[in-house]
Amino acid sequence: MAGSRGRGVDDVLSLLRDRRPRTRAELVVETGLSRSTVGARLDVLQRVGLVVAAGEARSSGGRPPARVEFNPAAGLVLAIDLGATHGTVALTDLSAAVLASRTLDLDIADGPEPVLETVLGAGADLLASVGRGPSDVVGVGIGVPGPVEHATGRPITPPIMPGWDRFDIPAHVRRHLDAPVLVDNDVNLLALAEHAGPWSGVDDLLVVKVSTGIGAGIIAGGTLQRGGSGSAGDLGHLRVPWLPDSPRPSEDVRDLEEVASGPAIAAVLRASGLDVSTSSDVVALVRAGDVRARDAVRQAGREVGAVLAGVVNLLNPSVIVLGGSIARAGEHLVAGVREVVYGRSIPLATHELRVVPSSSGEVAGVLGATSMVTQQLFSADPAQLLARRLG
Repeated sequence: MAGSRGRGVDDVLSLLRDRRPRTRAELVVETGLSRSTVGARLDVLQRVGLVVAAGEARSSGGRPPARVEFNPAAGLVLAIDLGATHGTVALTDLSAAVLASRTLDLDIADGPEPVLETVLGAGADLLASVGRGPSDVVGVGIGVPGPVEHATGRPITPPIMPGWDRFDIPAHVRRHLDAPVLVDNDVNLLALAEHAGPWSGVDDLLVVKVSTGIGAGIIAGGTLQRGGSGSAGDLGHLRVPWLPDSPRPSEDVRDLEEVASGPAIAAVLRASGLDVSTSSDVVALVRAGDVRARDAVRQAGREVGAVLAGVVNLLNPSVIVLGGSIARAGEHLVAGVREVVYGRSIPLATHELRVVPSSSGEVAGVLGATSMVTQQLFSADPAQLLARRLG
């Protein structure tokens, strides 16, 4: 934390969010702030419930000094991860611990109002189940399976979301909950979840989701990169370089999503005589040990790797994390990606590169949504925000 000294009084809360109790004297030393500034800041944070007493430290003589700690129960985040055919709704505390969750079958093509009403209804049920109310929600994070203008929370011409184009998601949600509402695409939330969790110590991270579509979330310098208009990471619309051992003819040049997504793999398997139509069907066949499905997924990994080789040369990530339903079918996709990335990228870029499957599981989207909300909450003045929410 030495590099953050002098940034401001929010250093007090930043330190305490690591969940380690401290005395006021320790906070003075670690923040570089004056004792009076630390005391004033703690008084505000304690009044709104963000900081609570944590017992006494060992005394070196005289009265033992009191310790304080961050209170993640001071507010709740409603986190919503929308996919093409399902939605996961969760309530988390301010440290991203999931208090309650529910996964629903839904069709994103039904349009924004029916889908949002469904998941917000589920959110209300979850609040009731943990004995909390709408006023406890300090932020709402939503992930959608399409491009999003992050500044406004509006999807922009999303290909698999008919009726959602430029729909004002935050305004609709605020009819139900008086809280800040943030929206991003599902792959960016997956990247935030990985960076906040298993790869928190990695500043340069590429997270790739292979499912009904294909996209990437880019963490560079420890920060999620959305690009100038929010479209950074649109991996699925990059052309796939032809590989010498590809089953496609050399003149068959297509976008990555057309050759390596779940529906694309399903089309290949249908052509071989299998009864398969969706990403879920592909995953089921792989898990059942079908050799043709396994080989098709590995070939899809090679196609993804052909695109990622150029990305690795350009961005030089330390880690590539592969997520999404196809990646969860086993090591076959990851193996295909490794095979091509390590063979086609420059040696300096791959010397310490790790290509690994996601370990965040099916709750990654809601964990990323929570991370998105808390990052904004704690980058502003959380005491003022929570004072408004919690009275």
